[in-house]
Amino acid sequence: MASKRVPSKQSLAIHLMVVGFTGVALGVLIGIFISWFGFASRVDAELWRLQVVHDRINRPRGTEGLPSGIVVPETDLYQRRLWGRPSEDLPDSLPKYLAAFTIGIKQKDMVNQAVSKFLSNFTIVLFHYDGVVDEWNDLEWSKTAIHISIPRQTKWWYAKRFLHPDVVAPYDYIFIWDEDLDLENLDPLKYIELARKYGLEISQPALEVPWGTEPSWRMTKRRDDVEVHNSTEEKKGRCESPHRPPCAGFVEIMAPVFSRKAWRCVWHMIQNDLVHGWGIDLNLHRCAQPAYEKIGVVDAQWIKHRKVATLGEKVQDRCRWEWDLFKSRFAEADRNETASIPPA
Repeated sequence: MASKRVPSKQSLAIHLMVVGFTGVALGVLIGIFISWFGFASRVDAELWRLQVVHDRINRPRGTEGLPSGIVVPETDLYQRRLWGRPSEDLPDSLPKYLAAFTIGIKQKDMVNQAVSKFLSNFTIVLFHYDGVVDEWNDLEWSKTAIHISIPRQTKWWYAKRFLHPDVVAPYDYIFIWDEDLDLENLDPLKYIELARKYGLEISQPALEVPWGTEPSWRMTKRRDDVEVHNSTEEKKGRCESPHRPPCAGFVEIMAPVFSRKAWRCVWHMIQNDLVHGWGIDLNLHRCAQPAYEKIGVVDAQWIKHRKVATLGEKVQDRCRWEWDLFKSRFAEADRNETASIPPA
């Protein structure tokens, strides 16, 4: 019978060392895991705390006494019923775009033709500068349009007060157009497809002008060799740079189209007292960068300007005064902004 082998003192010592080392290593690993778990928990708690602080700092002014879960910072122009369940008020498919026109009853036929182009997937907003509303009721689309009647005001006065970015937030694109436009060659939905295709944040349909004539700004003139253009050659002395307005990054204020993001910026640029909007078009490039890519004219969808005379000499004088004021305010704001930046 073989005798049982007795481990030597040396092998026993090695075994004990291995067991001891393994125990120490395991203890260290457990300690590291516990420490890391505790650290991670503290990080998560700190991140949560910072998020709460961020939410409180950035919550709408005046809502400090409300729990954040009840605050509704944006609204919409969807019309609701006075009865039934609120959840059943709206259809499953809601308009994704908004078209606003500033109108007077004398241009009823022209406006009817224009608005009729926007009846699919659009909310229609009509600003009545002559105070006449009821005489539009015979038009079927007028029954669902939103009518705002304040006499003797301008498109940009209305837009500043009734198209706040938090009101029109549900809409992907916002059209803010004059009343005296011939839209025979325009399909708004195809227009939006092209604006998306070319990444235009601010745009306008090209302007078709009579042969041998020039529009106020060459940038707006229709080209028949492209779907969209972003630049042009202007009259001598008008452009500081080929990438600057009005040679690029420019559309006119007659029929602009804004993405949701761009409109939020442009709305803040509109001055409360400068109601005619002169000079806004030359500064739109500040709201879509790089402007020579993000601002453009859609040539494949074009319009004609019928040029209904509505401005008297006194009004034109005010337009020029407003333009000068706007330029001086912007220049001062730019200087102050530059001065507020600490030196490197």
